[in-house]
Amino acid sequence: MKKVLVLGCTGSIGTNTLDIVRHMPEKFQIVGLTAYTNLEKLKSLAEEFGCAYSPVSVEGTDGIRRLIDTGKPDIVLNGIAGAAGLEPSCIVLEAGIDLALANKETIVMAATLIQKLAEERKCHILPVDSEHSAIFNLIERCGAATVESVIITASGGPFRTLPGEKLAAVTVADALNHPTWNMGKKITIDSATLANKGLEVIEASRLFHIDTDRIQVVIHPQSLVHSLVRTRDGELYAQISEPDMKHPILSALTWPEVCPNYMEPFDLFDHEMTFYRPRVNDFPLLGYAYEAAKLEGSYTIAYNAANEIAVQAFIDGKADFPDISKIVRTVLDYDWTYTPENFADVFEEDKKARKSAEECL
Repeated sequence: MKKVLVLGCTGSIGTNTLDIVRHMPEKFQIVGLTAYTNLEKLKSLAEEFGCAYSPVSVEGTDGIRRLIDTGKPDIVLNGIAGAAGLEPSCIVLEAGIDLALANKETIVMAATLIQKLAEERKCHILPVDSEHSAIFNLIERCGAATVESVIITASGGPFRTLPGEKLAAVTVADALNHPTWNMGKKITIDSATLANKGLEVIEASRLFHIDTDRIQVVIHPQSLVHSLVRTRDGELYAQISEPDMKHPILSALTWPEVCPNYMEPFDLFDHEMTFYRPRVNDFPLLGYAYEAAKLEGSYTIAYNAANEIAVQAFIDGKADFPDISKIVRTVLDYDWTYTPENFADVFEEDKKARKSAEECL
């Protein structure tokens, strides 16, 4: 039985993780929970699972350390959204514990440092994003030496077919109306702008040590194919399942096992699968991510920070939808050639980028 600590237990990732544990109590035990704002729900869940908990908004990262010390988890699921998830990832790996990572910003901001830390502490980073979970498993099955390139699928979001000239008039409610996934506000808007796919390109490049020239994004509205790899002989291999985050979460929690579970097997009948090229001119944040990923220094930190500020401004009614990409473009045009030498440097570059983005507003 694996002991699991869940960071961000009231979000979509945390909720799905707890659903898995409810259905598979013989495989998993929850030994700790954290949440940021929904404290009543946090207390209720801690009572249900009979475990300790920490309201991060009150105890900060000290609470996470306490839960690690007392619960002694075998694996920690990091479902915290945004740059706030980086420090908890560091804490987990410093303790020598395997990290099931749903927080893509950890890799986008500090891939080299975080991977070095995992190597030093002899623990593993197991991707939970559906796309990176698919790539991880496909590479394991095909063999890294045989993989020529990676194809990441994107739903296209709610504005996939909306003419570009109409994007300035879309509302926050429009952007949150995702056609296939039920996610938090930030990631849902990132899906609408294709920034989420841009962050995933950066993450895939860093996680799997693949040049961005070997990473392609395709629009796949049905969200059934989560990623593909092309092997050196030209063949394509895909990971296919319903758009349900429980699949990649379970894959990370059970690794290196592949075990039976309670979810319905995917049925190929009555499903349509279509694929399109992304509209990079109307959704330029995807292209900006490729640009940032190719550059050394702190460009990916700046990309993520500027996007977080711009998305929040859109949610708050201080910017319109196209302003999100304009703010990120402006910030990326500054000098971000400095390469952080430690995590303190990463947070300092993040702070500078956020200040630059706020000045753009």
